[in-house]
Amino acid sequence: MARSIPLRTGARKKTSSTTIRTYQSALTFLDSVANYEKMTRVGYNANNFNLARMNRLLAALDNPHKNLRSVHVAGTKGKGSTCMMLASMLANCGMKVGLYTSPHLVDIRERIQINGQMIPETDLTRYVARIAPLIKRLGRDEPTFFDILTAIGFLYFVDQGVDLAVIETGLGGRLDSTNVLKPEVCAITSISFDHVNQLGRTLPLIAEEKAGIFKPGVPAISSPQPPEVCEVLVRVAEKVKAPLRFTGRDIEFSYRFESSRAAGPQTRVSLITPNCRFEHLPVPLPGDHQAINCGLALSLLTVLKDKGFPIEDQKAIEGLAQTHMPGRMEVIHHDPRIMVDGAHNAASVEALMRAIGQNVAYDSMVVIFGCRTDKDIPGMLDHIQLGADKVIFTTTGSPRSADPAELAAQYIERSGKMAQVARTLPEALDIAERAVTREDLICITGSFYLVGQAKQVVAERYVSQPKLRSA
Repeated sequence: MARSIPLRTGARKKTSSTTIRTYQSALTFLDSVANYEKMTRVGYNANNFNLARMNRLLAALDNPHKNLRSVHVAGTKGKGSTCMMLASMLANCGMKVGLYTSPHLVDIRERIQINGQMIPETDLTRYVARIAPLIKRLGRDEPTFFDILTAIGFLYFVDQGVDLAVIETGLGGRLDSTNVLKPEVCAITSISFDHVNQLGRTLPLIAEEKAGIFKPGVPAISSPQPPEVCEVLVRVAEKVKAPLRFTGRDIEFSYRFESSRAAGPQTRVSLITPNCRFEHLPVPLPGDHQAINCGLALSLLTVLKDKGFPIEDQKAIEGLAQTHMPGRMEVIHHDPRIMVDGAHNAASVEALMRAIGQNVAYDSMVVIFGCRTDKDIPGMLDHIQLGADKVIFTTTGSPRSADPAELAAQYIERSGKMAQVARTLPEALDIAERAVTREDLICITGSFYLVGQAKQVVAERYVSQPKLRSA
């Protein structure tokens, strides 16, 4: 496990709560508290990650989470996509649906949405102003950036009277700030290696942390998992008495990839339960991995339908088709053609390379890649070489960013292929632009933070040119 670090490392002096009257002052306050997402090493222990701190904060806010009906989603990859597809289906059924995800790409308000609309700046400011004076009262173990945003999400959803909130965990599950909820149903997406310094260096250890969201009597559904992961999930579920089912094993689920002249390449899923029959539905997001996420979202929908939520199958299907996922195989410019994807672990990079090969026509692909030092870098590099014709390594701009020159050296050693290094993303784009023609593809990946930076850089770089929304 990584060495523990003091909670306040690197934090600046807080803005006084009495000065939080503007959106910018609210952002300044949030930037002053401990933010593990920006730190290079964070010990995964009870000092840094604990629900007691979160419970104290929520108690001071009159426990909004206890008045919130929710779906809770953990896993390694596919959490955001699963949450987005489920939220889109529920909203199209006429429900008021809160959505809490992380990280954000460009705007912090992306993390807290209702029916696709981000929390207004005025509301975020008001909640920060309410929470700020509580911080000192809570003692030395002060809430973190993620604690505070999670509490704001809960407050906003309750105040706005949402029918249901779809909540994605941040890190792990057992000690995650969101794990104070008692949801209607829990979900576990595909589990693979990520955050190994915090969660463990084996899949069973990682699975144990993810399964920490299981609650007594609360139904749980998991995507298909490796055998050693299934064993852990079943053991934990039995221990806490949470009824657990797996798509493709306990729930009838299948998918297939097809391509036609009319519809182009797409994946279709079928899922059948006693109360729903979804057959050959087009998956709104490209890739086999998104078919698995779609199956999990549909399974969650059937549980909610059993619990009496007003769900009409046809409206849910129409809502599914409307799902848009920023930062996942998103084409943000067309000449040159630039795609971004927040593939931030080896399994996600593998899925991305396969999905691009199946769904995107191009002559050659230039990959601009940057990731953080705590990632499975060898695994990510091995999968990049299977799809990329040219690779340019750059930095995410974070203190945790891996050195581009070191990434390039490892890539050359492992693949025997050449690579280039750029110290900034604009420099990497300069190199890529000189290497591509109109029929080629530039793919920027490796980190959600790099993707967020890319969206800003590209918007400024090609300000007068049109963009495309998705692949």
